Amino acid sequence: MKPILPLFIMLDAAGWEILRDRDFLTAEAPHRRKLESVFGYSSACVPSIVSGRWPDSHRNWSYFVYDPPNSPFRKLKGLRLLPNALTSRRIVRRILTRLLKRGLGFRGYFDLYNIPFQYISLFDFSEKKSPFTPGGMNRGENIFDFLTQRGIPYYMNDIERPEPETRDQLIERIRSESIDFAFVYWPGLDGLMHLHGNDSPRIVDQLAGYQDWIGAIMAAAREHYADLRLFVFSDHGMANCDEHLDLRAVIERLPLRFGEDYTAVYDSTMARFWFHRPAARGAIEAALRTVPEGRVIEDAELAELHTLFEDRYFGELIFLLREGVLLVPSHMGERPIRAMHGYHPADRHSKASLLTNRTDVPESITAIPHIYQLMTTHALAAQAANGGAPA
Repeated sequence: MKPILPLFIMLDAAGWEILRDRDFLTAEAPHRRKLESVFGYSSACVPSIVSGRWPDSHRNWSYFVYDPPNSPFRKLKGLRLLPNALTSRRIVRRILTRLLKRGLGFRGYFDLYNIPFQYISLFDFSEKKSPFTPGGMNRGENIFDFLTQRGIPYYMNDIERPEPETRDQLIERIRSESIDFAFVYWPGLDGLMHLHGNDSPRIVDQLAGYQDWIGAIMAAAREHYADLRLFVFSDHGMANCDEHLDLRAVIERLPLRFGEDYTAVYDSTMARFWFHRPAARGAIEAALRTVPEGRVIEDAELAELHTLFEDRYFGELIFLLREGVLLVPSHMGERPIRAMHGYHPADRHSKASLLTNRTDVPESITAIPHIYQLMTTHALAAQAANGGAPA
């Protein structure tokens, strides 16, 4: 039996408002707290968790960015000739996404979403590597670099494999006592709530399933490790979307041309703009001031949120919706979904969760990038106790 196993399990979208009043892991992980999330989507939150840094440091924020010279999508421009009724279908986009990801050699999460093929050659995709692997950050290192450099054997699941399969793989690795650290990422709850909302009865079943899985993992670990250090956490929460906004129609009423006067990415809860002619910014800002469902995030606030990029790589102007409003249509999809995240970190449903069986979590652990500190601390403790090479 080995002395220590740190087990970090990330349940995507299991936010504080989702878990705080539920009987979920109350016996297994009775010590729990609310964590601040990161402004942005999982494309920002996950890299912040695994690196311990904020987006303006690691430069993983939103996926699509205006960057025509470096666009890998130029060959797709010909697809603009196909009818939109075909190319906007989700199944068609999924097939193209799989083919393109393989052809381009992308290793991280990738999706074409609903970017029009007419304009797709204007964009680059910012996450070509997986933040769940060594060397996977746009800038700097992550926990997997940390573990690899120190020779700490670890388990990280393949996020493209079915969740039950990754559960069984982890249990197998635990029984072989071949690891001194484990990180698990399960995205199923996130997908479920996107489709059915954060108050769906299906959440009960999903969480019950996770509780059973974690119980089975813990039972196996206790047979092979004297001290199981469990941390279950999320990257953000999820807000129901009861109001829809067609912001694209507001902007397209202006006497401006997309790709010539300005370029925009209409994400699910925000719009990001780049300006190519001086008059475009003033006209778009004036139009946005008439939209009560959101507001422009000024530079000072972006700096406070650690998302002010001096080169404006991710956008020169960010317009954020209030919680519960969804952009429809957007470049993420033509049709509405039931719930979404990516609102202001101060909003109620943006808060993340941390559940643990440890009583010694420092009070300074208040935001999701701080989880990295817990991971490195307990990884080194396991290495020292389990007889690994010195750090």
